[in-house]
Amino acid sequence: MEIEGRDVDKQGRCAHYNGERDVVANRCATCCLYWACHACHHELADHPFGRMRIDAPSSVLCGNCGYAMGYHEYSAAPSCPNCDHPFNPGCGLHAPLYFQI
Repeated sequence: MEIEGRDVDKQGRCAHYNGERDVVANRCATCCLYWACHACHHELADHPFGRMRIDAPSSVLCGNCGYAMGYHEYSAAPSCPNCDHPFNPGCGLHAPLYFQI
């Protein structure tokens, strides 16, 4: 799946978040596209980021392997359940930007 954003690399890192563990993309409920981060969406989309329901499947995407998961699976794991690539633990602070929490 393609990850939208500014200067996105092969693993979903963008101009705003480009650390080794910044490989998570979140789906916008409005356009249904995966975005590297909220700042990319704000800069490039023509609508506000639509927050996903926490029970929605496939709302989070691992940029390393392309594994799609829901919020509960993602938030319970320090790394991708499919490829074990570590996630940035700081991403949890942004959950209210992406999910209806």
